[in-house]
Amino acid sequence: MTDDTDDARSGLRALLPDLAPWRASADFRRLWLSGLITNFGSFLTFVALPVQIKELTGSAAAVGAIGAVELVPLVVFGLYGGALADAWDKRKLIVWTEAGQGVLCAALLVNALLPSPAVWPLYVIAAFASALTSIQRPALDSLIPRIVAHEHLPAAAALNSLRWQVGGIAGPALAGVVVAYAGMGWAYAVDLLTFVVSLALVVRLRRSPASHEAQKPSLRAVAEGARYAWSRKELLGTYAIDLAAMFLAMPLAVLPFLADELRAEWSLGLMYAALPAGSLLVSLTSGWTSRVHRHGRMVVLAAVLWGLAVAAAGVVGNVWLVLLFLTLAGGFDMVSGIFRGAMWNQTIPDELRGRLAGIELLSYSVGPQLGQVRSGGMAAWAGVRASVWSGGLVCAAGVGLLALCLPKLMTYDVRTNEHAVRLRDQRAAAAGTEAAGVPAA
Repeated sequence: MTDDTDDARSGLRALLPDLAPWRASADFRRLWLSGLITNFGSFLTFVALPVQIKELTGSAAAVGAIGAVELVPLVVFGLYGGALADAWDKRKLIVWTEAGQGVLCAALLVNALLPSPAVWPLYVIAAFASALTSIQRPALDSLIPRIVAHEHLPAAAALNSLRWQVGGIAGPALAGVVVAYAGMGWAYAVDLLTFVVSLALVVRLRRSPASHEAQKPSLRAVAEGARYAWSRKELLGTYAIDLAAMFLAMPLAVLPFLADELRAEWSLGLMYAALPAGSLLVSLTSGWTSRVHRHGRMVVLAAVLWGLAVAAAGVVGNVWLVLLFLTLAGGFDMVSGIFRGAMWNQTIPDELRGRLAGIELLSYSVGPQLGQVRSGGMAAWAGVRASVWSGGLVCAAGVGLLALCLPKLMTYDVRTNEHAVRLRDQRAAAAGTEAAGVPAA
């Protein structure tokens, strides 16, 4: 009985998230807590902002215009933000952009408290917030490999995803209550408070200066990062597959109409929660990911299964089955994300990591936004459920075709990949130098 109990406990520990990055790195703990707190508050604003525009204008087009004003800064500053992250101290970049986002949140609060809140500041603030987020994310992403041991990077990716999912589920749920019963001002006030707490955490991060090989931020530096990404076909495959999966199969835009067709309007909130819930389940049982070495194959397999799960959600007529398949889809998307992140963090040189993080930001941000346009247009032309199942099937086929065209993605093995081996050796040498009492270069 004792042996069986020990085996069961060992099996459970193997499934639970690997907490090694949390235990080993104080900076990772600070960054993780900061992200959890500010992400939770940001979802309050994410819900409150479109609701406020709806109340002020009564126009669906005016609400949809938020995405348009956010897209251009996302593209422009995502790429340039990557160059900044390589050329500047990452800690300073994170601190100043966090402070800037807090100031923008304070402006939303002031506007909401006016006797007659204006509409135009909401768009201006949304655009500036998108720009600051696009500048900050490459710095955040490229900092992780500096503060987490090389072998712990897959576990760090899973823990970071867990942080996003907790905020993605709890934030909108609370936002609906706060906006409905307390008003916009309280939503913005709570978000502002989370920025204050988050800023207090990130200012305690250690300095993270640019590497000696880093170029000054410029269009030439951005182009160098793009050329490097193009030369690494396994990395190119991760970007292409993520874009294809999100563009072809993201169903969020048509979920309200799907709930209507199923005569289950009550299920809309559950449908929105199903994708992050599936991702959360994978993150909570992500211990197994540290024992997988062929990351490229897992990226492809998970993206194909994501498409098939979305297709199944469009075919079935029972709302509970729809929720089940959407939850599975969210789980498969999370699996793909964990292994994409591991490939990025374990193979990209430090002097290029910020610029490649900017490209990553575009791959996982632009795809879903364009996917909303695709699914909505397809629904108007062929029907809601046809939009969902056809997008899922085309996604699965498209990912399979990309895998055939990018064999280096399928053969990628973190144990033998030349880029992963080089970075692993560099990290080991740096650790040995520091242990000997000599500052690393």
